[in-house]
Amino acid sequence: MSTAVLVLENGQVFRGLPYGAVGETLGEAVFCTAMTGYQETLTDPSYHRQIVVATAPQIGNTGWNDEDGESTGSAGSDSATGDSGKIWVAGYAIRNPTRRVSNWRATTSLEDELRRQQIVGIAGIDTRTVVRILRDHGSMRAGVFSGAALAPDDELVARVRNQPPMKGADLAGEVTTEASYEVSPSSADRETRFTVAAIDLGIKTNTPRMFAQRGVRVHVLPSNSGLDAITALNPDGVFLSNGPGDPATADTAVELTRGVLGEGLPLFGICFGNQILGRALGRDTYKMKFGHRGINIPVIDHTTGKVSITAQNHGFALEGEAGEEFDTDFGRARVSHVCANDGTVEGVELLSGQAFSVQYHPEAAAGPHDAAYLFDKFVTLLEGDRARGTSA
Repeated sequence: MSTAVLVLENGQVFRGLPYGAVGETLGEAVFCTAMTGYQETLTDPSYHRQIVVATAPQIGNTGWNDEDGESTGSAGSDSATGDSGKIWVAGYAIRNPTRRVSNWRATTSLEDELRRQQIVGIAGIDTRTVVRILRDHGSMRAGVFSGAALAPDDELVARVRNQPPMKGADLAGEVTTEASYEVSPSSADRETRFTVAAIDLGIKTNTPRMFAQRGVRVHVLPSNSGLDAITALNPDGVFLSNGPGDPATADTAVELTRGVLGEGLPLFGICFGNQILGRALGRDTYKMKFGHRGINIPVIDHTTGKVSITAQNHGFALEGEAGEEFDTDFGRARVSHVCANDGTVEGVELLSGQAFSVQYHPEAAAGPHDAAYLFDKFVTLLEGDRARGTSA
């Protein structure tokens, strides 16, 4: 029987069976606590260059379909045809692969899709032990090896340690769209009320869809777009998407955000976009020990005191404390949201109301819908900005 191994940077080796493609893959080992939604996880561009360890004991039950992918518009996918199925994870590690696909929407099995897209994975390992190691010691460089890529353990450990770390990685440019595209409200949604310029740092398919459902036309722009590309659209607001990598490397996006704030345009950011807005407001970021990845993470909104259960995927975070207020070049700001589990900053906002962001994923693909109101909040901000402009 063929063998596959998961090798961690600390020298620990886990032996199992090949799952998906056979070969070698390198990346940062992280774990995801979601019990469902593996297709959305695998196609999320924010997971670029990461080997995802699933905490759910059985994976693959619902197979793979042509509708639930989240990578439309990203490099290598076809936004014109609606192909949202590009897998962005570097590798996948699971315990028990399902023996049979059981879902009427499935077009193939998960393993067959992993093979088709040449994603190297491993099955049959004790993922509980791997997750405990990552929680205790932090996310670390790793590799999955099978077939001709197998070698003595010390050689595989050396390969793992020779790859670059996630800290300092500039990855948004590797997942962004190669050309701008537009997502408009359909007749099934409502008439177009506003236009938003969205900076694609690794945007997910459901985000423009959520805007369209609220009457917002979205122009998705590459991550290296300048302020002129935004103002040429005469947008009502600007959106900063999720994405992979170290926000400390995203100087272009930070300067663009400062330009947007200087123009007085309403701004909304999520995940990586939260970190970009925070850095534009003068805050620092840091690499978390093992990050937040899953669809069951509680966040406290300090304006209302309400707790939302959220979908998250980030290994970096903003410096700050719950409710902290601070001065910026664009007026006073504050930390608006924190994680109920560990106090991590989960949102910042300008007190003027011009800009706000959250660290989690309100588009909920996959995940709970507790935070969908944030899209409504942004539309309300656009309405107020337009009303002020009209009265002026």
